[in-house]
Amino acid sequence: MNKNRFASWGFDLDRPLVVSGPCSVETEEQVMTTALQLKDYDVDILRGGIWKPRTRPNSFEGNGEKGLPWLKAAGEAIGRPIAVEVANPEHVEACLKIGVDYLWIGARTSVNPFAVQQIADSLAGVNIPVMIKNPINPDLKLWLGAVERIEGSGVEKIAVIHRGFSHFGGSMYRNQPIWPIPMDFRQERPDIPIICDPSHIAGKRTLLFDVAQRALDLGFDGLMIETHMNPDEAWSDAKQQITPERFHQMTIDFRQRNKVVDDEMVDELRKALFQLDQILLEMVSERMEVVREIGQIKKEKNIAIYQPQHLATAMREKLEEADQLGLSPEVITNLFTAIHNESIRQQSEVFYGKKFADTV
Repeated sequence: MNKNRFASWGFDLDRPLVVSGPCSVETEEQVMTTALQLKDYDVDILRGGIWKPRTRPNSFEGNGEKGLPWLKAAGEAIGRPIAVEVANPEHVEACLKIGVDYLWIGARTSVNPFAVQQIADSLAGVNIPVMIKNPINPDLKLWLGAVERIEGSGVEKIAVIHRGFSHFGGSMYRNQPIWPIPMDFRQERPDIPIICDPSHIAGKRTLLFDVAQRALDLGFDGLMIETHMNPDEAWSDAKQQITPERFHQMTIDFRQRNKVVDDEMVDELRKALFQLDQILLEMVSERMEVVREIGQIKKEKNIAIYQPQHLATAMREKLEEADQLGLSPEVITNLFTAIHNESIRQQSEVFYGKKFADTV
């Protein structure tokens, strides 16, 4: 059974937390009907977009503050707390005034430290849980910084939402998931729950289930899935929203993974992995000894440290070998790029001494 990381938020769960509701609060009828259709399903928090930061003008940007009573009434009708995205202190004030239960900071806001700090300042002395989406660009430190700013205001209950990252060019996703970044976030802040927003990663219904399941397989603590009573007629992000009935079927089909492994076979294999990791470390260390010897020769013969032509040839050969071994070219590229960067640092130390090597 998964440990409930939202117990301090008041949720008694033996499954991931689920946040659901329409992308935008369009009309009073729309949000109420959607909420009532979700009432009997596994939804813990009802979400709804009040202010919508759109990429280009002349598209639906939300009803603003007048939509808050509609969402509040819908939440009360089904006995669920509500969550709203805020982008500035005025939004925070309006939400607190009407009694919104949870706030979240969107990706277009978390990318801006000034905006996050303004929101943090407006939350000083306020005890309300806050969820923070990753910035639109893949910057782990910026995401961590947003969390630290909100923490600095005194907010104690914080979660983060992985909604993917903007990219240039074609992709099967609306926003690239780049899964290592939320995994690195967990390494940095294991105390903070991570929710996945598969709706914004997928961008279309056909990918929604697979992205959500991947998040559960990686041990995410919750999901935020956009639902609408009539998704095809939605005023914003129609392609990524699903009906409450489809949402319910998805939650039934999800395979929940145990986060705590208690299996003798897995433990034995992990011991084998640990031994292999030790061998890898020793081999990298031996490689760097050779690298330093080469560096000494380069220094004596006045040869440049960086040899791009040699690097390109070596990388091409490694990628060909990786393909034959069934290894990901991206992984091999990242691995040997890191090794090459360390080699440059080691040879720089030979050239300039330890004091200056890290500045080269």
